[in-house]
Amino acid sequence: MASEEKRVLVTGGNGFIGTWLVRSLLSKSYSVSATYHPQTDPSHLLSLPGAGSGTDNLRLFPADLLDAPAIEAAAAGCTAGAFHVASPCTLEDPADPEGELLLPAVRGTVNVLEAARKAGARRVVLTSSISAMVPNPGWAPGRVVDEDCWTDLDYCKSRQKWYPVSKTTAEKTAWEYAEKYGMDIVAINPSTCLGPLLQPGLNASSAVLQQLLQGSKDTQEYHWLGCVHVRDVAEAQILLLESPKASGRHLCTNGVYQFRDFAETVAKLCPGYNIHKFTEETQPGLVPCKDAAKKLIDLGMVFTPIEETIKESEASLRANGLLAQPN
Repeated sequence: MASEEKRVLVTGGNGFIGTWLVRSLLSKSYSVSATYHPQTDPSHLLSLPGAGSGTDNLRLFPADLLDAPAIEAAAAGCTAGAFHVASPCTLEDPADPEGELLLPAVRGTVNVLEAARKAGARRVVLTSSISAMVPNPGWAPGRVVDEDCWTDLDYCKSRQKWYPVSKTTAEKTAWEYAEKYGMDIVAINPSTCLGPLLQPGLNASSAVLQQLLQGSKDTQEYHWLGCVHVRDVAEAQILLLESPKASGRHLCTNGVYQFRDFAETVAKLCPGYNIHKFTEETQPGLVPCKDAAKKLIDLGMVFTPIEETIKESEASLRANGLLAQPN
């Protein structure tokens, strides 16, 4: 039987992070009400352990982020908490930044917070991004990027980098909402999420590794601080829901380092691929730090080694037909 006292809302439950989060929640005996965009398929969630037919452990709700009544219906009864994961994600240049990214991210966040507040959710865990932290050309030289760092909106707008604009504006809107209504909100800011694909299709962060293995020369200049296993992100999200000491923003990454260094590690672990060798700094001035996610580490978080993350990700891409066998 489902435990209604432990029912939580997960928006974007059928995405890369969302699927891993639903899986982790079910394994910890939570009951989950998960939303998915009406134009996507959530059926793979029904195959997760603990989501079997005949139980009410997992409820699925088609809900566009801009459809406030649909979000509210999904949130009903989710008093144990809410995880706002859904947000349009693309590293390509959108034809309509306002309609494709900004409005769903910002208005959608307000709709989810409204629904969670009406449902009496005790805490909301907002899945933000390192894209709400960087790029920030005004960050002090020699200082490690931490939770005090915010993306420079004017800098991004001038370069048509709309995804960081959407994530930054959405997170700032959430903090304004929390202050206005006295709502308990914590944020997690994951770096590039990698790991086995549980969902059908390729997500944007996994595509970064796929393209690197296929010879891409993209430096990821505006989108990189490091990487993190998606399983760790899910565990960290739950940790933030459950930990009374958690507050504010939480950088979630297994270290901060240049994309150049990541590419070198991938080349060593995955021989046979045509991986570009970057000779210059890919993130000029970025200061490396092994324990950049100190706030999460202090709460008890232990991160998966980057080598394991890379190997599992590469194997999953091949197993899903998204990557050819290496030479």
